[in-house]
Amino acid sequence: MGKSHHAWWNKSIKAVLIAGLSVSLTACAQTKPAEQPQAAGTKTTEPAPAAKTPDQVLRLNNFTEPLSLHPGLITDVWSSNVIFQTFEGLTRTDKDGVPQPAIASEIKPSDDLLTYTFTIRDNAKWSNGDPVTAHDFENAWKWVLDAKNGSEYAYQLYYVKNAEAAFSGKAKPEDIGVKATDDKTLVVTLENPTPFFLELTAFYSYFPLNTKVVSANPDWAKEAGPNYTSNGPFKLTQWEHKTKLVLEKNEHYWDADNVKLSKIEMNIINDANTELSMLENGDLDWAGAPTGNVPLDAMQTLKEKGLLEITPKAGTYWYEFNTEQKPFNNKKIRQAFSYAINRKDIVENVTQGGELVATAIVPPTMFAENEKGLFADNDVEKAKQLLAEGMKEEGYASVEALPPITLSYNTEEAQTKIAQAVQDMWQKNLGVHVKLENQEWNVYYENIKNGKYQVARMGWTGDFNDPINFLEIFRTKEGNNHTRWEKKEFADLLAASAKEGDAAKRKAILQDAEKMLVDDMPVIPFYFKSTVYAKNPNLKGVVISGLGNVQYKWAYFE
Repeated sequence: MGKSHHAWWNKSIKAVLIAGLSVSLTACAQTKPAEQPQAAGTKTTEPAPAAKTPDQVLRLNNFTEPLSLHPGLITDVWSSNVIFQTFEGLTRTDKDGVPQPAIASEIKPSDDLLTYTFTIRDNAKWSNGDPVTAHDFENAWKWVLDAKNGSEYAYQLYYVKNAEAAFSGKAKPEDIGVKATDDKTLVVTLENPTPFFLELTAFYSYFPLNTKVVSANPDWAKEAGPNYTSNGPFKLTQWEHKTKLVLEKNEHYWDADNVKLSKIEMNIINDANTELSMLENGDLDWAGAPTGNVPLDAMQTLKEKGLLEITPKAGTYWYEFNTEQKPFNNKKIRQAFSYAINRKDIVENVTQGGELVATAIVPPTMFAENEKGLFADNDVEKAKQLLAEGMKEEGYASVEALPPITLSYNTEEAQTKIAQAVQDMWQKNLGVHVKLENQEWNVYYENIKNGKYQVARMGWTGDFNDPINFLEIFRTKEGNNHTRWEKKEFADLLAASAKEGDAAKRKAILQDAEKMLVDDMPVIPFYFKSTVYAKNPNLKGVVISGLGNVQYKWAYFE
């Protein structure tokens, strides 16, 4: 591929990197032949070269191998970064963050907002040319709600009538409130009026599946090839596991005329320094969020040079306790470990990405009050008091008597530095020895899901713009709740919020639920996230939502 739209980077970023950043440039270095001197007395008569049309090929780093590329199974940002480009739901969130008709050409809600009738576009097709039908949506949603398929995000469909009952075996699949009345008409009935429902239909758990392909090939999503059919702006044409993915423009996409990129090449390189080096050398067009991090050592200098982009994101970084493992089965001990952390020091001196200290779960974009938080940061005296009380309750005579404690995190520079800072704070403030353990993401996450950890780094970025999305994770022990914590009073509050039609009263109920969650402390909130990245300035039209999702549908190089 030509480098016509990458020359911008060399002068600006080299000055930054030469200034002392610990970034290795040798792996991707490029050389340019020296220009030959022109003979005296001669002059060139060649015409000036015509301006070159930039290649519409976007080169990214997806950072980590996707856990899955099945819309009903994914839960992680590396998988969703692919799925949001290759699939499309009944709606798509537009450049202003507002859900708009997508595969549905028409949407008719009933007056009581309990029934939605979606009309499928006549020109909606799968990447193999098959028509997208209403049956593809009905079957896909019911697949997610079949417990044997193991979808961790099944609860995202519980707003649909009888969906939760079907998932738990208390209702039949035919009782679920989604029905294709013909190929072009999908009728959805909800449990309660849900003001954010059209945002949900833009989320990947609600994406369709090609019924014909899925029925014939149960493993259709495990490899690129003719079986991998999608209905979004791009199609998956290459998947070299742990190395590279290639997406190409989907010529059958209903809105293909508005897709300018011809190809997206996604490397899988699990190193932020290498990623930034490749951006510097013109081998990538983007570094950082949503799938990776800008190297921490580079942050300040990049800021000073005006090369860093930082925007707020509706997400919360936290550590999770396994509440079924000692000593974190004790609430006071969990609180002690949380209060002993200096979050302000971490965001100012470690992450440096414009994050806000978080002593609550729901981001301030949803609960403005949470910018102040629900408890004091770095309350060391309170932490010591709670630890002593908790140890007494559990029969530990001293901190030396506590079970060995291991802090787990996935292999990544930023996670390592945060973990090291926390380890030091717990040693200094509580006198507790903590072992650090890191693993590659896929192995790490599998262990988290199976409860093979004590305390581990995790977090949440909103799937849709409502606080229920951050709280419903903890409603039961299933799905994305890896802490094994649950509380009937908490679940009852969430259920009550679903039936409350008054917005102010609903907010108050959800805030009461959050206070209960934070008081029991199954997770330690650290900070509210931000989206941090650097990019090729010739790249235009990339849409980053307030939830941190990135869409390349409208992207192009000028």
